[in-house]
Amino acid sequence: MTKQSLFGRVAQLAKANINSILDSAEDPEKMMDQMVRDYTDNIAEAEQAVAQTIGNLRMLEDDYREDEQAAGDWGTKALAASNKADEFRAANDADNAGKFDNLAKVAIQRQMQAESEMKTANPTISSQREIVEKLKTGLNQMKEKRNELVSKRDELVARAKSANAQNQVNEAVKSVNMMDPTSEISRFEEKIRREEAKVRGASELASSSLDAQFESLEDLGEQTEVEARLAALKANQTGALES
Repeated sequence: MTKQSLFGRVAQLAKANINSILDSAEDPEKMMDQMVRDYTDNIAEAEQAVAQTIGNLRMLEDDYREDEQAAGDWGTKALAASNKADEFRAANDADNAGKFDNLAKVAIQRQMQAESEMKTANPTISSQREIVEKLKTGLNQMKEKRNELVSKRDELVARAKSANAQNQVNEAVKSVNMMDPTSEISRFEEKIRREEAKVRGASELASSSLDAQFESLEDLGEQTEVEARLAALKANQTGALES
């Protein structure tokens, strides 16, 4: 029952679909941490069960060795009692000879009983040894699975964080796209162009005013020259008349 229970737990945990559990988990990291803790607890329970099974096996082996020792001791006692009986028979002491013959038979019976217990215990011990080896193997597999789970936990948590970060970047990019900053830039550019046009217009206006001023000066100069020439002509005329 212990073997079946332990290997049933190993099979159940080994077949757990971690990714499907994470899909339904609100916090993958906490979920994975809980799985590691649960698995660690199961390993601790399995270790206790394996330790108990090993302890039971060692008790059976101790009993077997005691029966083996007892069988040897009873055989020695049976031989000693039989030899003693022979000594009494040689001394024509039938009563003591019979007494030690009976002791030898009792010792042989005890020896047979010990050997019978050894024979009965032998297949049980063999079976328990096989179970213990399988349990040790299963326990080692559970520990390996735990290491894989921890490694998988680190990998999936890192992937989850990366995916979350990427999702945040995507959402930020989406927000930027929705705002369409190029339209803002276009409006700003149009405003600058209007300011530039205004400056150009002012410059042209200023240039037009300056040209008009120069033209006024030119007209004034021409009028002055005309008047000067007219005065010169009149002066020449007056001189001629006086001559």
